Amino acid sequence: MKRLLILVTLMMVLLINVGCVVRTTGETEVGVRTRKIGLLGPKGVEERIYTPGATYFFLPFINDWDVFDTKLQNLEMTFSQTRGDRKTRDDLLFKTIDGNDISLDVIIAYRIDASKAPYILQYVARNDATLRGKIIRTVARSKPRDIFGELTTEAFYVADSRERQAEKAKKALQEILGPMGIVVEKVLTNDYRFNKEYQKAIEDKKVADQQVEKNKSAQHAALEEYKRKLEEAKGVVNQMVADADGQYQKDQIEADVYLEQQQLLAEAITAEGIAEAKGILEMNKALAGSGGEVIVKLKIAEAIQGKRIMLLPVSEGGMNLKTTDINRLIETLGVRSLSAQPEKKE
Repeated sequence: MKRLLILVTLMMVLLINVGCVVRTTGETEVGVRTRKIGLLGPKGVEERIYTPGATYFFLPFINDWDVFDTKLQNLEMTFSQTRGDRKTRDDLLFKTIDGNDISLDVIIAYRIDASKAPYILQYVARNDATLRGKIIRTVARSKPRDIFGELTTEAFYVADSRERQAEKAKKALQEILGPMGIVVEKVLTNDYRFNKEYQKAIEDKKVADQQVEKNKSAQHAALEEYKRKLEEAKGVVNQMVADADGQYQKDQIEADVYLEQQQLLAEAITAEGIAEAKGILEMNKALAGSGGEVIVKLKIAEAIQGKRIMLLPVSEGGMNLKTTDINRLIETLGVRSLSAQPEKKE
């Protein structure tokens, strides 16, 4: 029995070495093997993923071999007949939410999830062409129509609006295709077209809107110029106010200094007047005393000394010399004369 088993094994090895076929994968491809006969393993699609850029050997007839390309691919649906997936008009036709007909060029960027290649082969598609043409294309021409149809006609002129809907379309496609082993990387929009007459009306409106914006810009510029001149005028006025305030403060300081000087001068004059008044008061007190009359007479005598005086008193309607005491006046003068003589030395 042992010899028989060894012989059978050697024969199988010989058959394998002689009858094997070579299978390869490209740089971006993964391979999937399908066992037709469960001789060395379970029958059906093998769950193993054969990596890119490798060579494998399998027995013929009992094994099938399929490959899937995992590189990033673009499914382009466009109006142009010289590019895109098909050489005929292939853009998306739909209506905007406000009822206008529109056609849109769309590019779907996708790739295959390598880890799900056996699942794709078993449940989705036998090869890349079937996966692209029957599965991805069908879904990509249906769902984006509904999503981009949510926009108004004028919203298509706004790039941000289109990009938001494109991102929304990407998420919707990923929800559908993701479980099938397809990764949607990007949804891109290109040209779009309306009915010619309607597009002409829209373009005319856009030109009018641009003119309105231009007028608004001119108005805004004029307003800004007015504000600038107003600020310049305010600056001039503020400078004048500052100069006036400075001059006022300067004049106020000078006036305060002059007032203080005058107050000091007034205080000095007041003090001098008070002193003089006190002197006069003291003199009046002195004159009111016993020697006051003599002092007054002396002053009168000093005033008339050396002067020729004629007294002509008038009373009772004519001149009356009796009213002046000449003798007393002479006596007074004599007393002063005697008081002025130097004392004789003994």
